[in-house]
Amino acid sequence: MANQHKHPVRGLRGIDDQLWRDFETAVQQAGSDRSAELRQFMEWYVGRPNAEQPIRPPAA
Repeated sequence: MANQHKHPVRGLRGIDDQLWRDFETAVQQAGSDRSAELRQFMEWYVGRPNAEQPIRPPAA
């Protein structure tokens, strides 16, 4: 299928709009994106080999 994503879409509940926008701004300033940062956190959180805790950017 032409419009089918390589990876399934995962939804997150309970995240207010302002938090989602602030997170988007922070990851863009870090030269990343939400998916990459969330994936890195989850890999670290579950203890995958060689996974590193994401570095939080300085407060704005």
